[in-house]
Amino acid sequence: MPTSHIALLVEEPSMEAFLQSLLPRILPATTTFEIHAFQGKSDLLAKLEARLRGYSQWLPEDWRLFVLVDCDDEDCRSLKRSLDGMASRAGLRVQGQAGRDPSWQVVNRIAIEELEAWYFGDWDAVRAEFPRVSPNVPQRQGFRDPDAILGGTWEAFERVLQNHGYFKEGLPKIDTARRLGRRILIDECRSSSFKAFRRALLEALQAP
Repeated sequence: MPTSHIALLVEEPSMEAFLQSLLPRILPATTTFEIHAFQGKSDLLAKLEARLRGYSQWLPEDWRLFVLVDCDDEDCRSLKRSLDGMASRAGLRVQGQAGRDPSWQVVNRIAIEELEAWYFGDWDAVRAEFPRVSPNVPQRQGFRDPDAILGGTWEAFERVLQNHGYFKEGLPKIDTARRLGRRILIDECRSSSFKAFRRALLEALQAP
């Protein structure tokens, strides 16, 4: 059954802004979406299982749920197991837990370590929006793997932009997310965690 609607639960407004710009460029006209932003990761994790239990009582068969959180300094595999466990206890079918069953209802995806890693994954998109930044950033030591940038990807991204004359007063996270959501190409982003999100999204859209 084709997916008619995707509901996304995210931890904060910058991811919401990013997806509000990105998803209309990807989803077919027949698939709608809604985004629910929480007041941070701890708020989402505290409320998630109860929210999923509510969904399990009425979720239509042609809907899919996406839960997106930052890894931060947690072990990503442990965090993923925890999220999958919440969904299973809520009575929902979790993507990946039943082989390649296309009838899954919820998928959990993790930005490693933060949303800004996805920006580093498509540096051409960043340069299109902020043309003064160097094209060589992805080749520098410490930036070659977008998901392995040390010391916080938000701080690293802000520092790179400030070094090139942008946002001396601090990076406006929500506006930047909105702007880059309009730029990033889903087939070009090198971030492994973005690719995992992309695969799940395309799988949802291709479900029979």
